[in-house]
Amino acid sequence: MGNSKIIVEEKGMTGRITLNRPDKRNSLDDEMISEITAAIKSYSENDSIKSIIITGAGGNFCSGLFLEYLNKIQAFDVLENKKDSTNYKDLLMSIYTCPKPTIAMVDGYALAGGCGVASACDLIVASDKAQFGYTEVRIGFIPAIVMIFLLKRVSETHAKDLLLTSKFINGTEACEIGLVNYVLDSSVLESFTEKLCENLNKLPSSSVMLTKEMFRNVSSMGFEAALQYAVDMNTLTRMTADCKNGIKKFLTKE
Repeated sequence: MGNSKIIVEEKGMTGRITLNRPDKRNSLDDEMISEITAAIKSYSENDSIKSIIITGAGGNFCSGLFLEYLNKIQAFDVLENKKDSTNYKDLLMSIYTCPKPTIAMVDGYALAGGCGVASACDLIVASDKAQFGYTEVRIGFIPAIVMIFLLKRVSETHAKDLLLTSKFINGTEACEIGLVNYVLDSSVLESFTEKLCENLNKLPSSSVMLTKEMFRNVSSMGFEAALQYAVDMNTLTRMTADCKNGIKKFLTKE
């Protein structure tokens, strides 16, 4: 499946969503946001897909909102702005709550809303040439929605430094503060990410999905409630076929 704004393709058990506006540094508009959200939902419901890569065409990940779209939203009223903001929030939530592991493969620019897309993924693999930045305050805007996801990846100290100064950091610096999981030479970015997905695809689906579910829920719980929730999840996991088969193989291996 493909169209002018994104390319959606599969390789084995890995789905790939490529933001496909290289001449505009893969900047977002309402159509692209809708298309990415739909593609994530489709892969979430596809049992043959076990991991998802989100990346950009032409040497950049995503430079944020498309300039013409920024001009368009200036004419929005309150309700139109709320709907538009909700659509972007829904995109990030579709990535964050996806039951399959989501991996942002970042080369070049990942800015503002584009950086938010990467931040919503489970893992970020970046090249040493990647540039991350939250530029919203430069134009009198605020990084409201992306802040929530950034704070799940880095400390408040680092988040303030990024959001208030609007500075750019490279892949290595992003890895040092915990924004990025892996940083590599751009020549091996593709092969490393594909191998990472191959390893994820070998894992039992139920344990991966339940672990992701715990990450979504535990942070909003009190200590004792979280422990009781963990007991319940532990009990549930023991009853799955994946767990029973995994224990059996572990106990009988030579």
